[in-house]
Amino acid sequence: MSFPLLTATAVLPALGAIATAAVPAARRVAAKWLALVVSLGTLALAAVTLVRFDPGGDRYQLTESHAWIADFGVRYELGVDGIGVALVALTALLMPFVILAGWHDADPQETGNKRWRPTQGFFALILAVEAMVIISFEATDVFLFYIFFEAMLIPMYFLIGGFGDRAHEHGDEAAATQRSYAAVKFLLYNLVGGLIMLAAVIGLYVVAGNFSLQEIVQARADGSLHMATSTERWLFLGFFFAFAVKAPLWPLHTWLPNAMGEATAPVAVLITAVVDKVGTFAMLRFCLQLFPEASKWATPVILVLALISIIYGALLAVGQRDIKRLVAYASISHFGFIVLGIFAMTTQGQSGATLYMVNHGISTAALMLVAGFLISRRGSRLIADYGGVQKVAPVLAGTFLIGGLATLSLPGLAPFVSEFLVLVGTFTRYPAVGIIATFGIVLAALYTLVLYQRTMTGPVKAEVAEMPDLRVRELLVVAPLIALLIFLGVYPKPVTDIVNPAVKQTMSDVHKKDPQPEVEAAK
Repeated sequence: MSFPLLTATAVLPALGAIATAAVPAARRVAAKWLALVVSLGTLALAAVTLVRFDPGGDRYQLTESHAWIADFGVRYELGVDGIGVALVALTALLMPFVILAGWHDADPQETGNKRWRPTQGFFALILAVEAMVIISFEATDVFLFYIFFEAMLIPMYFLIGGFGDRAHEHGDEAAATQRSYAAVKFLLYNLVGGLIMLAAVIGLYVVAGNFSLQEIVQARADGSLHMATSTERWLFLGFFFAFAVKAPLWPLHTWLPNAMGEATAPVAVLITAVVDKVGTFAMLRFCLQLFPEASKWATPVILVLALISIIYGALLAVGQRDIKRLVAYASISHFGFIVLGIFAMTTQGQSGATLYMVNHGISTAALMLVAGFLISRRGSRLIADYGGVQKVAPVLAGTFLIGGLATLSLPGLAPFVSEFLVLVGTFTRYPAVGIIATFGIVLAALYTLVLYQRTMTGPVKAEVAEMPDLRVRELLVVAPLIALLIFLGVYPKPVTDIVNPAVKQTMSDVHKKDPQPEVEAAK
């Protein structure tokens, strides 16, 4: 047997989580280093997976298949296409930065209620989330995917509720109450979506007789499996609802600002740059491939929801007074672009959406982590509490500016390419939708530049006059992310070469072809 590379990539952080949690309380620093080493080892395995993946080869590669629950047709099946391998690489890439950025976020600290933070648990939970997200991107058995799609909610719940933002702690019960509210809201929203999806998963098994994605897609293609129109539509809605909650898509988005606002900055990155990508990824892998006709049937409504997410999220970001909530609403707008690209049903749109997932992960990580460093220095998330930071901490202000410019998709930075592809791909099939979505770019420029102006420019406020600039550890977190934003903004070909073949196969699954440009006949 060949080495099970995909299993190893998911199992290593899972074992690392167990080992980190088992480190004695007196060896907290050892737990941090163990978690960092495990995340770097996972990154190395993900890099090997990326190198071994052949974009011109079979659709699913490095596959593994083993009997699991044979009586119910459940198998342990893994495989990655170009979209999956890109997101596995993104997840593994961001984790060392998340761990480094959160190096002191779970250090013991006595507050008014004498609460003690279990440092080992914090880093163990991060590694557990990484393991579950990676196997979600690899699973080609629907039931296997569902298990980890739901299981990742447990460590995320404890990360949000148990390790909140210290900038919001004042020694009273109010901060703990808000954290608990955000964690419970996150859990309930996603659990409801998951329960609806479970009903659809069971319905899919009743119709298809197994849970294998590849077998079901092949059976539908050769005509040996037929779904009634109404059945397919109901099953699609069950899957899509769960993915729209996870994404999140308006109007199922309201848990995200609370969760990101109350979580530490690294955990906020974990939410929006990693976990939420499972929702949009699953729309491509499961909704479009399993239910192609229902996907086309639902497209008009989904495009409207995506447009509302783009404009609504951007408008609320403009009006925010809290830095982290501003980034959260900006992410809702960006996820609207991703969903728009997916359901535009064009090669450019879906390539742009996949590239957007990668670029949004990097840009949001850069902006949110620098914002976290800023907040930890001042002890406040409120924009009004800052001013003149660029005069006392120019490196911090400069990296914050680059992260913000990436968020508004400035040409030359990575998100610009993906957003441009989404808009072009949408416009070729739905011109009116593409035009309306463009207003999201204008609003993004507004909330980003106003945020920078209010926090970094102007007179230096007394509370930030002694603010230190970025330290070596913080530079090690930010500098590689900024370099990636610039590199992929100038040269996105390494990513597009990987994802484009998978996108073309997905387009074939839904029996869609790109619209032909209208060319006037030569006179």
